[in-house]
Formats: sequence, structure tokens, C-alpha cells
Amino acid sequence: MLGLISARLRSNLGKLPQVAVTRGVSPALFGYRYLQRETVEDYCTRAPAAASFQQIHPEEKATHRLPCNVADRDLLPKSRGWWGYSFHDVPERTSSPTFLATLPDCRVVPSFDSKGQFWATIVNRDKRAFELRELSFRRWQARFLRNRQSRHLAKATWLVERVYDNYSHWLTAHLPKLLMLRDLGLEGKVLLPTVLSPLVHQSLDFFGLPAERFPAFDPTVPLRVDELTVVGTDRFRPELLRLVARHCPIPPAERPTRRIFISRAGATRRKLLNEDELWPILEHAGFERVRMEALTFCEQVTLMRQTSLLVAPHGAGLTNMIFCPEATQVVEIADMEFPNPNFYAVASAMGHHYWLVEAKAHGAVRPLDRDLWVDPQALVSVLEQLV
Repeated sequence: MLGLISARLRSNLGKLPQVAVTRGVSPALFGYRYLQRETVEDYCTRAPAAASFQQIHPEEKATHRLPCNVADRDLLPKSRGWWGYSFHDVPERTSSPTFLATLPDCRVVPSFDSKGQFWATIVNRDKRAFELRELSFRRWQARFLRNRQSRHLAKATWLVERVYDNYSHWLTAHLPKLLMLRDLGLEGKVLLPTVLSPLVHQSLDFFGLPAERFPAFDPTVPLRVDELTVVGTDRFRPELLRLVARHCPIPPAERPTRRIFISRAGATRRKLLNEDELWPILEHAGFERVRMEALTFCEQVTLMRQTSLLVAPHGAGLTNMIFCPEATQVVEIADMEFPNPNFYAVASAMGHHYWLVEAKAHGAVRPLDRDLWVDPQALVSVLEQLV
């Protein structure tokens, strides 16, 4: 009995700092480990005189086709896993609004976690953390909030999210925002990291947005910004993803004919273990085998603009489907025990025909890193309908 009382007492004491902060006590008193959180929309409603809010696209439910080889929506996995939505959700997925908000007296706190992964938090003048997609306060970031070193800026626009250096996240989450801002004539104050991957640099040059044009921020130094513009988007919203294809300086082929298989033989994870067994099947069906990492960004885009049929195991290279002509046939080989719906969502947004080939995962590693094995007959079954 005493143990139960002691546990409840410890639990209640642990809640005291959070309660104190919600009642107006400065979070600095507790080392910034406890912050109230609010959405940008809520802040702009709460302090309309201090902020401006512009909605570009409203919340909207889109209707998308089922995977071409799936007859019933209920056969699609319903697990939302890490992603917040599932394969089952994609056919009637709701896109969140696109908005621009300009906010006073913000602190942007970029940081790297113990695994070297980038995160950022934006804290407003009331010392509340904004909740934005991929920008959310985590308690371990408190030590970065306590950092007294900071850089002051009068005006800036923030669009950088978690894993900005990942090719897929860059193409689907970051580049569309940058192109939208350029269309609105608002790209001038966009902050980009001091270090960008070669492919990100190449993509910026390709779209006439060289990195040198933008002010850079050090991902280890907090920023104090008098007037901060933030961009709220849905990563799989058709209007945003299609901006990338629309602004592509290479037009799609009038009659695309190339059949492309993206190999992950050179990857360190999610390899297709029986690729050598599958390749004769694909080669006989007229496919070219390509390792995307061996191509420049421009070469990847050029290839996709000529492609009519794309087959690939789940991986960043499949993101290049956004450059394929509309109605391209896209076949994803995926682990349905870890049902990541992102590429189905991208294909749907781009108006492609999506096919799903289930693979078996191998390896005692985290699900995202497991290698795949696919039954050759499962691939043959799809190809027979396509070729």
C-alpha cells in the first residue's frame, strides 16, 4: 500500500513543473524541459494583431485509385505506424492546409540528436513551442534552448524539416515549398543549412535556385528572428508535388517508352536479396537496370521524363517518379509487415498507376533497414498485366 502511495506521489510531483508552466511560470525556471505547445493557427487566432496568416490551400479530401492489383480497399494495411496514416487511408486521404504565417519575436532552435539526426523547434514570444509537421518540441532539446549563444536576424523564412538531407524528403517536403515561395515572390529570405548534399545542390541549380542565393544558417546555433515566416504544408498534397514536375526545365517525352528497374545493389540497407534471380525476368520484359546513385540529378530527371514503366524496391530512388510523365505505371516492391504508404501517396498525387508487389523482409535490424526477398512469380504476375 505504501509503495502505491509513494508511486502516485512521485507521479504527481513529476507533473508539477508542467502544471506550473501552463499557469504562467517561466519554463526557464525548469531548464526549458517543459514547454506549452500550440499550432500556428491557434497562435494566430490568439494573437491576431501580432501575426499574419494566409491560407494557400484549404484542408481537402482527395479520392485516389486503389493499387491496380488490389481489388478491395480492405485488403490494404491499416497500420499507421510511424507515418500517421496508412495504405488504407490513401484512397481517401485528407490533405492538411497549406499556409504562410509571419510571426513576431521567434526563436528557432536547430539541433542534432545523439544519432546525428537533425531536428528543429520554433518557440514564440510567449515561450510556447509551435507544433508543425516534423517540427515539434522534444524534451531532450531543452539543453539547446538553454544555449545563450544565438544569431539575430530581422527577417527570415523557415522551411527546413527533419532529415532535410534525405533525397526523398528533400524532393517531396522541401523543394515543393521552395518552388511555391518562388511563385509567390517570397523566396528571398529563405534560410538553408550551411552544408547541403551534392544532390540537393544539383537540384537547386537545376531549378534555377542556386544555394548561394539564400542566406545560410548554422544547424548548431539558435536564431532570434524579429519577423519569422513559416510554411505549413502537407507532404503529399498534389498541388505541391506537381509543382516540381511543372517547373522541370526538361519536358516529358511525347511518347515515353523506357522501362526502368531501380537497383539497390549498391545500397547499405533494404537490398533486394534475390535481385539476380529477378533480373532475367525484367530484362526479358525490356527493362533497363539503373543504379540512381551513379547518376547526377539531371541524368535522373532526364531518365524519368522518358519512362513509361518504373519498377523498384522501396527506397529513395523511387521518389524520382515525380518526374515521370503523368499516368506512368509504377511498381513498388515493399515489405507489408512494415507498410510504409509514402510512395503510394506520391504516385496517387502525381496521377500515376500504382502497383504493389509484396516482399518478405530479412535481417534482425530495425524494420526500415531490413533487406527484401520477393517471390519471382509475384513479379511475373504484375508484369504479365503490364507488358
